[in-house]
Amino acid sequence: MRKTNDKSLKEAIEQMMQVYKIKRKFDETGIIATWPNLVGKSVANRTKELFIHDKKLFLRIESSVIKNELTLMRTQIIEKINNEAKSVLIDEIIFL
Repeated sequence: MRKTNDKSLKEAIEQMMQVYKIKRKFDETGIIATWPNLVGKSVANRTKELFIHDKKLFLRIESSVIKNELTLMRTQIIEKINNEAKSVLIDEIIFL
């Protein structure tokens, strides 16, 4: 029988991440880890640098053709990332 103040393990971990203010960093790391699933292996293999800072996704792509395609698909990529994170994690994509 559960008491009124009992929490599931998932709820407890989420609350702990909120208290220590590490939830955002955890979500950012998860997005970086799932980058190949979000954009495909061919794009992920040509991604040389990938990091998130101040709701901006910074990308260094070695292929100018892929960089141009990603520029055109910028809004769809942002939507995909935010849907995956279930929060507004990225506002802008910047190509280095």
